[in-house]
Amino acid sequence: MSPGIIYALVARGPIVLAEHSTTPTNFQQATHAILEKIPSKDSKLTYVYDRYLFHYIRCNNIVYLCIADDKFGRRIPFAFLQDTMKLFVAAYTEAEISEAACMGLNSFARTMAQQMDNFSRSPQDSIRSVQGEISQVKDVMVQNIERVLERNDRIEILIDKSNSLNNAAFAFRKRSTALKRKYWWRNQKLMALVVFAALVFVYLLVSSVCGFPTLSKCRS
Repeated sequence: MSPGIIYALVARGPIVLAEHSTTPTNFQQATHAILEKIPSKDSKLTYVYDRYLFHYIRCNNIVYLCIADDKFGRRIPFAFLQDTMKLFVAAYTEAEISEAACMGLNSFARTMAQQMDNFSRSPQDSIRSVQGEISQVKDVMVQNIERVLERNDRIEILIDKSNSLNNAAFAFRKRSTALKRKYWWRNQKLMALVVFAALVFVYLLVSSVCGFPTLSKCRS
């Protein structure tokens, strides 16, 4: 069974105003790249990454975006975005939206969480509330996603993989340096012990001939 809508955000251009995720997966890198790609004019589009579909609607410089498993389809996520757009515009004034800082309207995350649950668990009931707009949204979205696929405009972002590799390499270098330092000190201690043992052996050998401990026989 598809998990449904797993991530959603509302942004003013590249500035995220509110977001909610149902999973611990980090989508910030991917969504940031998408927000940078979205044209300034009003539009609707779906981007493909691995088994996820990134759907968005841009209207009046505000981007409403959600991520869902590809098995969840496209009609329901766009219905979710349409409904989210209505609720967001109703919840805040134009001044609040235009002046809000990054995550400045994240109180809307609670509303998005409820909407994500509703559309994921009971998608057919949720869709009926925006049924009059679904056909038009579906047509635009399908046309746009076909254009994306035709020009190979797929999102090639390795979420967290490059960071993980860098962190692993740094940790490996750190462990290697610490290990080298540890063995260097161990070798130095061993060398000092060998030198000390050799000196003691020479002293005892000489003392057995010259007299212990002052070497008086050899002096005379």
